[in-house]
Amino acid sequence: MEEIWRGKSIGREGLRRVLPIGGQLWDWSKRTHVMGVLNLTPDSFSDGGKFRDVDSAASRVLQLFSEGADIVDIGAQSTRPFARKLSAEEELQRLIPVLDAVVRIPEVEGKLLSVDTFHARVAAEAVKRGVHIVNDVSGGRLDPDILSVVGELGVPYIIMHMRGDPCTMQSEENLHYVNVCEEVASELCARVREAELSGIPLWRIMIDPGIGFAKKTEQNLEILMGLPFIKKEIAKRSMGASHTPLLVGPSRKRFLGEICARADATERDPATCAAITAGILGGANIIRVHNVEDNLDAAKICDALLKRRRDCQASR
Repeated sequence: MEEIWRGKSIGREGLRRVLPIGGQLWDWSKRTHVMGVLNLTPDSFSDGGKFRDVDSAASRVLQLFSEGADIVDIGAQSTRPFARKLSAEEELQRLIPVLDAVVRIPEVEGKLLSVDTFHARVAAEAVKRGVHIVNDVSGGRLDPDILSVVGELGVPYIIMHMRGDPCTMQSEENLHYVNVCEEVASELCARVREAELSGIPLWRIMIDPGIGFAKKTEQNLEILMGLPFIKKEIAKRSMGASHTPLLVGPSRKRFLGEICARADATERDPATCAAITAGILGGANIIRVHNVEDNLDAAKICDALLKRRRDCQASR
């Protein structure tokens, strides 16, 4: 298998990368997949405090799946700028009661759950309780044990690009890029390589350029426009890594509010649809969003456009 991922077969016509998760083979190339967001935090920038009790959180998971989410990403640690870093114990106190309730819901059986955490202990406990994917905004930098732990857990791992941590990511140093797309690609590749060395095989890794994390408004726009360039830059460094599923998460981010003069994050859903459209047309396989229903429609239109383009190219 390693020879297939690293060899010249990668990217050849007729070969697709699939990922075994939850007893199913997921083919990210067929259509855009939607990850719904559930924040269990009192201080999230978008919906902080809305789903802090177990019943409302479990109901929200069910709602996200009923609206068409393929994955629900559950997080108990706020990663907004300057958010307080919780201990693993504090995070687990918020997370575990909700997970235990969610996995008992009959309608959730067979659905995919991910945990949004950078703590190794939280990742391990979440997977033990039925979570399928670990989504780490730090790409393994904030807890040095998480890479080896995820390697042992044998689950997919999402590596996001971020400089610093939520308290420092907006510093002048972390916001300085000469070429944001090239540097994001380079820094992502370094984290992917570190994950591989820690026991996470390449075929279980997904990547996220980290829109809104250690980026200014114009840099977020450059990333959305430059996703094809980022993928090419990654391919220069690792052909296998260039074919990992690509996730984008611009949902309700502050840069959208700045552009559209929407101070309230919940009013940024139309702007989110526009941003994820750019992301999908640029090569994203997964979109992480708060409003599943509207963004799923946008994704379906993008998928239809991309299919039509492929059909036209094939008929020439």
